[in-house]
Amino acid sequence: MPNIHLTVDGKPVDVPPGTSLLAACQKARSYVPTLCSHPYLSPPFELPPAGSVFRGRQKIENDGGTTRKYEGCGLCLVQVAGEEKLSRACDTEVREGMGIFTDTEAVRRRRQENLSVILADHPHVCLTCAQNEGCSMEPCTNNFEAFERCCSKFGRCEIQRVAAHVGISKEIPRYVFKNRPIIKDEPLFLIDYNLCIGCLRCVQVCKEKRGVGALDYVFQNGAVVVGTTAPTLKDSSCRFCGACVEVCPSGALLDKDVRRVPSEKDLVPCRVACPIGMDAAGYVTAIAEENFELAQFIIRERTPFPLTLGRVCVHPCEDVCRRSHLDVPVAICALKRFVFEPEMVESKNGKKAPATDKKIAVVGSGPAGLTATYYLARLGHSVTVFESEAEPGGMLRYGIPDFRLPRRVVETEINRILADGVELKTNTRLGRDVTLETLQSQFDAILLAIGTQEGKRLNLEGTDLKGVWGGLNFLRKVKTGERIGLTGKVAVIGGGDVAVDAAMTALRLAVESVEIFCLERKEELPAHPWQLRQALDEGVVLNCSWGPKLVVGNGNGVVGIELVKCVSVFDRNGNFRPQLDESQKLSRDVSTVIFAVGQTLDSSIFEGDDFKALIEKDKVRVNPNTLETSLKGIFAGGDAVSGPSSIVEAIRMGQIAAQSIDRHLGGSGVREVPFEPIEVRASRQPAGWLGRQEGFGHRPRVLVPALPAEQRKRNFTEIESGYDRIAGVAEASRCLQCQLRLAIPAIGLPPEEYLEFSEENIKAVPDKEGVFQLLDRNKKIILIAGTPNLQRLLAEELRAGREARHFVFEENKLYTQRETELLQRFLQQNGKLPEGNEELEDLF
Repeated sequence: MPNIHLTVDGKPVDVPPGTSLLAACQKARSYVPTLCSHPYLSPPFELPPAGSVFRGRQKIENDGGTTRKYEGCGLCLVQVAGEEKLSRACDTEVREGMGIFTDTEAVRRRRQENLSVILADHPHVCLTCAQNEGCSMEPCTNNFEAFERCCSKFGRCEIQRVAAHVGISKEIPRYVFKNRPIIKDEPLFLIDYNLCIGCLRCVQVCKEKRGVGALDYVFQNGAVVVGTTAPTLKDSSCRFCGACVEVCPSGALLDKDVRRVPSEKDLVPCRVACPIGMDAAGYVTAIAEENFELAQFIIRERTPFPLTLGRVCVHPCEDVCRRSHLDVPVAICALKRFVFEPEMVESKNGKKAPATDKKIAVVGSGPAGLTATYYLARLGHSVTVFESEAEPGGMLRYGIPDFRLPRRVVETEINRILADGVELKTNTRLGRDVTLETLQSQFDAILLAIGTQEGKRLNLEGTDLKGVWGGLNFLRKVKTGERIGLTGKVAVIGGGDVAVDAAMTALRLAVESVEIFCLERKEELPAHPWQLRQALDEGVVLNCSWGPKLVVGNGNGVVGIELVKCVSVFDRNGNFRPQLDESQKLSRDVSTVIFAVGQTLDSSIFEGDDFKALIEKDKVRVNPNTLETSLKGIFAGGDAVSGPSSIVEAIRMGQIAAQSIDRHLGGSGVREVPFEPIEVRASRQPAGWLGRQEGFGHRPRVLVPALPAEQRKRNFTEIESGYDRIAGVAEASRCLQCQLRLAIPAIGLPPEEYLEFSEENIKAVPDKEGVFQLLDRNKKIILIAGTPNLQRLLAEELRAGREARHFVFEENKLYTQRETELLQRFLQQNGKLPEGNEELEDLF
């Protein structure tokens, strides 16, 4: 059908049939205020009331019948030419030849009347206060009670902006506090029904877009009353997605423990917490929908080690998972492993980018080196990997026991990387078999990913005795199948993951007992709790707050160890500075002592003054943004740069190195690798649909199957076996899908008038006292400044070449006070000052 032709405030507009007047006005860029309509939602007028709702434990019955309909906020009224009655823009369709007027006297008067009805039942004293610009809210200069004042959303509140545009009638009555329920004990959200204006957005988004129906409304005494369908959100089968908070125009629904200006870090913390930027929410959602190929695609875009990370990642994503506010986090890490297990259909690598003529040497085949190799090879570069050991893998192969990371998993993932045409040279040690100088002459770029393979030794008596081991060396010997010959009792010194792995490995060698001794208190241990728990379950004994004094020996080797009490590990600034009490001693009869007290870089591989200059404090010194060293074309990454870290952090450094090397060689530095495009299976439900799941908030975490401690502690069989299909999908279905909230479009707010930042416009500004604001091309404020001469300072800013495109000014003799008010308002709305005012941060 042909488009409909009409005018909005005299401007011609063409829109498809069925378009609302509101949408037509928006296309014409004529602002129409609204508090019930939302661009994500359809008009709410056909939404029927429920029989009852709850506000906390208070049950409220519908007394308006089922035929009464919601009437809306009444703020979107417009005048249609030739019609005496004003029209609701949100649910009136366009007609051919219509003339719409958005700002007539009748429109303004009726909007103010309708706004007065809304504000009569909503705190509004701050909206009418002459000192509201930049007000800190506490203390109130006019001594109004807290319940009369606006909420923490003040300064970024939709009602506040709309009210400022519509105008508040001087005859509006003083707000009377109704003492409605304030719900503070719900997970994630704070609900204050005193601030609810009954706009029904939350009800609509919960029903219409999410398909959940945890919220509803009734009529009581002629008023709209919104509430939950059961006394609590959990009992209402809420999915805790946050959509209701996102669309709420007031402070009735707020996020708990979130900054005033929430960001993706607050709303989808799992994604932001991941060092490699993994879209955890995306792949978990795909698993819940049984779209396993899409889940694999999402994961493979970020790492070549999904099966490895699915076993040994320290999963910082789970530490911040918002589901933990309900019960416990989603098993994000285990789900990554699940979707790549053999029975799942695995995604294809796809085609590589066209070959370049660039050659890259990667020294070291640990997680950092192999990750960089993966990306660089996929981007078409020729990569040669140099590895000092007989087989590639670094810490993955030689430092992590089989009961955590089986050899077959490491080999599967490494072989997939090497299959992209990578040349591998094993038993090739830098400094012995090849020099940096030689590599420089043969390759266009070099990446040093040599790790920290040397275990630290303590300067104690007896550490050279037979029966004393370094933690990494001990694990390497066991992994390569060498006979260790451990017997009797074993003491492990250290409190990190290597110490725990060494203790559990020693236990599997049929020793009599294993004890861990560490300086830290239990709550200070660097070892991850789940690994420590496994060790304790197997019978490893943990002794906290003890440090080694000496290793006792005889002619045959170790016979014991003496320890002293550690009273504190860190000083008041958090620096490692152990304080020992020599008067408190402990001794153990042991035949083996394993020191797992850290790792360091083997700097002996760097020959020549130029190359030795790369080392600083046992680390390779690099530009932290590019990982390039002081020698052009030589990059470094992984533990050699950061010191001992996690596998996922090493992978992140491999990504950064690959990006930087690609740019160095003339590429774009794109991190995502070329993949065979997959056909994204259409969802069975509309985008954003969750559906109602009874008892969703009460679902326990699906435990990952694991061997019993007694069964596993005498062999190297993998402890955890992973989810099957039913369990994996069930666990993924616990996800709150927080990322859906980011897809909700922002509501249109009243326009602000800005001038082009030009010499002509500045000449028209008076040379008087006042305040101006400079804005960039995106209408973002970049500077707020008060001045005794507006025109002069604006001209200076123009000559200074600031990246301003627009400005706004106001005359004010009290320009310093006004500048402070505007800065405080900006800080409230954005959580920081404009970039041009950053030097004032300490004053605010």
